[in-house]
Formats: sequence, structure tokens, C-alpha cells
Amino acid sequence: MSSMFRSLSGRNYRIWFSGALVSNVGTWMQRTAQDWIVLTHLTHNSAVAVGVTMACQFGPQLLFMPISGLIADRFDRRRTLMLTQLLMGALGLALGIMVLTNTATLLSVYGFALALGVVAAFDAPVRQAFVSDVVRGEHVPNAVALNSASFNGARLIGPAVAGLLITAIGSGWVFILNAASFLAVLGALRFIDPAQLTKRSKAGRGPGQIKAGFAYVRTRPDIMIVLAMVFVVGTFGVNFPIFTSTMSEIVFHRGAGEFGLLNSIMAIGSVGGALLAARRDRPRIRLLVGAAAGFGVACGVAALMPTYWTFGAVLALLGLVSMTFMNTANSLVQTTTEAAMRGRVMALYMAIFAGGTPLGAPVVGWVADAFGPRWSLGVGAASGFVAFAIAAVWLTRSQNLRLRFDSRAPLRFAVVTASAATASGADGRLRRALERDEVVADRSSGV
Repeated sequence: MSSMFRSLSGRNYRIWFSGALVSNVGTWMQRTAQDWIVLTHLTHNSAVAVGVTMACQFGPQLLFMPISGLIADRFDRRRTLMLTQLLMGALGLALGIMVLTNTATLLSVYGFALALGVVAAFDAPVRQAFVSDVVRGEHVPNAVALNSASFNGARLIGPAVAGLLITAIGSGWVFILNAASFLAVLGALRFIDPAQLTKRSKAGRGPGQIKAGFAYVRTRPDIMIVLAMVFVVGTFGVNFPIFTSTMSEIVFHRGAGEFGLLNSIMAIGSVGGALLAARRDRPRIRLLVGAAAGFGVACGVAALMPTYWTFGAVLALLGLVSMTFMNTANSLVQTTTEAAMRGRVMALYMAIFAGGTPLGAPVVGWVADAFGPRWSLGVGAASGFVAFAIAAVWLTRSQNLRLRFDSRAPLRFAVVTASAATASGADGRLRRALERDEVVADRSSGV
């Protein structure tokens, strides 16, 4: 099997991947329909309302993070996922019935988003950590990348289908179809062979287990810098529903079909970024830093595009760099974390990535309402540049790094440590990673 799809050689992962792909299509259909009814049916093009909906949906990630991470490390992940996926399907069904019976209100959608967010807060860290149970350790980076490809491949299909269905039969049926899609992932979890799952040591039942997760992260500055970058970009940059819905409706005066198409165009780049990541043997720190800068550039260019189609073309680039950034960060955290701590660390990762949305989404929505959608993309651009600056300053100061001209490659620089002393501990891990990767960047890229 091609190295790009090497993790699919395992039976359990093939089953999981197939079920998750179907469910992911339904999830993207629902997200598109939810954002559209909030923007056009329940409000008069209020980007703030879309931002509040996102805040309700992602806020619980931050609130329940300590508990959800411990659950991921202590309980059977397969059975936990069966419960969370069943609950999310039931919520989608309930909202679909409300929309079809014309009883849905803005407050009820907020309530649905909040309830879905609570369940997702427990589902996300378990689902992230479950990858290391389904595949062997050396295949984890590839499986993480293919999961991203699945999610964004579904993003390619789901929003476009949702846009057509909203126009043809209404938003309510989109929610009903999403509820039905959860049967696929529930079936996959049922047929996965528990005997072939990777054995792991579970978190103890004594006091201090949650605190131990935070203490572990504090000893890992390499993980802390990744989390800091993820927080900035996740809070103020990854607000794509606001960007695409307001640009489509307010700037370019397009309908539901064209709005769904923008999400699908963006997904083309995201799938490309995920598949490129699947080809790599391991994640690299230099790629994460470069992707942060690329995200800033892509958002800035998108804000300047004069037409619907040129905006869509840049969205494909934005999808590629954003997926490169997110996938690299996810893989770095997963593959360098001790197995016994992985659930708690991934819960912290997901809380920082998604939990920042309650802070950033309303702000970005307000910027779109007050100054125009193009300025909201400017906020996204700033987040990428700030994340890049954080990494550059921290690495330079804490690791005592210096730029050195490499005569073997004109216009290229190598990042090296000022001291040749052998490093130890967490700082040493990061320094050796940088030296092993031979972190090289083009002068034109600014990395």
C-alpha cells in the first residue's frame, strides 16, 4: 500500500476511517445549514449571531477540558465514543424536527449549539486519542493526517450538498440527514475488533490525576509553544463560517448554493494539505512555523480579492495552509506525548484550539458587522503573523538560536544553536528536533 495510506493497512483503522468519513459529511452539512439559518432566517445578516452560535458550540471545550481529558485516559475509548456519537446524532435529529415544524428560534439554536458543544467536549479528546489505539505508534502521524483528509474531504462534499438541499427541500432535512449519518460511525465502532486495539496503561483513580496532566505540560516547553500558537490562530483565525458566510452574502450578494460552494472550494485546499501531511514520515517544527506565516498571508490576500471567484480561489490556498498548520500541530503533540498522558494533553489541545472560539468568534463577528467582512479576514491574517512571531521570538530566546548563512544553498539560512553543548530534558528534545530537521528557511518566506 502507498506510504500515503499506510495506516489503512490495518483492519480496525479501515473500518473507523470509513464510518467517520460518512459521519463527517453529515457534520459539514449540518454546520453549513446551521450557519445559514442563523445568518439569513433567524437574523438579518448578523455576523455577531453566527459568532455567538460558534461560541456556544465550542465554549464547553474549555469548560470541561480537565474532566474530558481524564475520561479519555481512564475509560474505554471505544465505548465512550459510542455514547457521545449517539447523543450528537439525537441532537441533530431534534433540531431538524424543530426546523421542519417552524418552532426553531435563535435562542433554541443557541441552546442546541451549546448542548452539542457539551457532548463534543467529551467526544473530541477521546476521538483524538483513539487514533493511537487503532493504529501502531509508527503509523500515528499518517493516521492523524488521513483523519484530517477524511474530515476535509467531507467538507468538500458536505457544504455543497447542503447548499443544494437547503435550496431544494429546506434546512430541516439537512439536520435529519446528519442525524442519520451517525449510524455509520456507530456501526464502525461496533465492528472494530477490541482485541486488536493497542494496549495502554490507564490513568489511576487517585486524587491529583487532572493536576498531573497540567504538570506534565509545564515540563514540556516544546508542547507549550505549539499550544500558544494554536490558541492565537484558533481563537482569531479559524473563524471560517464567519468569513465565508459574510463575504458570500454581504460582499458578493450570493445565495445558499454559492455559500456552500465556497466551503467546498476551501476544502479542496484542506484535503491537499492533509494528503501532503500523510506523505511525511513525521511532523516538523519548521513546517508549523512556516504554516503560521502562510496562514497570515493567505487571509490577507483573501481580504483583498475583488470578485467571488477570485476570493474562492484564494480560499483553496487558505485551506491548504490552515490544514498544514493544524495537522502539524496535532501530530507534534500526539507523537511526542507519553501514552498515559495523551488523553489529558489532547483535551488541553482541543480546549485551546476550539475553546478560544467563545472569545474570538464574537469579536470577529463584531468586526465584520462594524467595519465589513474584509476586515474580519484582516483579524485572521494578524493571528497568523502573531503566531509566527511568538514562535520566532520564543525559539530565538529560549533556545539561543542564531541564523547562519548556508553557502551550499544561496539565499538560504540555517537556524543553529549558539552553544554546542549537549542538551538534556524537554528543552533538549526541542533543540535536537530543530537540529535534526536542519531547520532551513528561504529569506523570501521570512521564516
